[in-house]
Amino acid sequence: METVLTLFAIVGAAIWLIIIVLPWRPWSTSEVLEGVANRSQVDLSDITVLVPARNEEETIKTTLPALLEQGRGLHIILVDDQSTDCTFEVARQIGGANLRIILGEVPPEGWSGKLWALEQGRTHIETPLTLLLDADIEANPGIVPELRRVLKDKDLQLISLMAMLRMETFWEKLLMPAFVYFFKLLYPFRLANSASSRIAAAAGGCILVETEVLKATGAFASLRGELIDDCALARKVKSSGYRTWMGLSHSLRSLRPYNRLGVIWNMVARTAFTQLRYSKVALFLCTFVMLTSFSIPVIGLLLPPTSVELLSSFCLAAMILTYLPTLRFYRISGWWAFLMPLTGTLYLAMTWTSAIKYWLGETAEWKGRKYR
Repeated sequence: METVLTLFAIVGAAIWLIIIVLPWRPWSTSEVLEGVANRSQVDLSDITVLVPARNEEETIKTTLPALLEQGRGLHIILVDDQSTDCTFEVARQIGGANLRIILGEVPPEGWSGKLWALEQGRTHIETPLTLLLDADIEANPGIVPELRRVLKDKDLQLISLMAMLRMETFWEKLLMPAFVYFFKLLYPFRLANSASSRIAAAAGGCILVETEVLKATGAFASLRGELIDDCALARKVKSSGYRTWMGLSHSLRSLRPYNRLGVIWNMVARTAFTQLRYSKVALFLCTFVMLTSFSIPVIGLLLPPTSVELLSSFCLAAMILTYLPTLRFYRISGWWAFLMPLTGTLYLAMTWTSAIKYWLGETAEWKGRKYR
């Protein structure tokens, strides 16, 4: 038993040492883009915002007016994706000279609802730039002009920002900053933003892309069955020879609440096994890495020999230190980093829930729709 525990401690320490010394620093928060408020009156007539909305009557009361304040001439297409609430009526009341509302049709076989809504809206876009924005994302003044500026200055074809998730309740503070932390470990932004790397990443809540690039890459038809459609789109664009960039921002805020553990659990479990490409080998490797990195160091800290205690202490220290930048970015107390062993274990359990549901033939569900 002592030998096994020592082996786990060595592996865990090696994993954390590698994470710390990697030159692309996946735990850092250096890739940031914020809005510039004094640019709120610039001409944005070259951009169309495409908003898929399904049962979003509450969120669009805030998010649509925020878009209308971004600048002059901004075109907005809202696709009402078979809503059963008053999404259409609320959007029509908000109005705006450049707001167009499309009543979406039932998704054809093999299409996800969001991608089908985006495809229906795409056919009406006449501007050179398209901003894909989720209906629950509130944009602060100046962020859309800044997205366009960086896209042009860096000669990019796609730029994406991860919106601030809601972090108000206990479960949100425990799990939502970690969601971003783990995402950056899986998709290091510095590699995703490098033209020489094959890694591509995007956050579906906010993606500004050249309209011609969407057409040239066959989006959204070529992605119609993807559950993780944002990264799939970035991968499609980057593999076609175009440049992409992704960062964090305080200037985009998700209004969607995750105030109960079950809500977060289902959200993660919906696509966690998909991230692993439904591979049992990848699942067991992920399990081994997560246990040796997050769970076992707590046990090792309490058991002899001294070498295991020291290695476990190093693991816990590395875990806390690499998580602190994310917490600081979201202005969350650093004390939450001490709960990372629990947080990591919960995310591992969510991943296993996703795998078990897949093996049992249960479908992923989102807003009343089920997907294989």
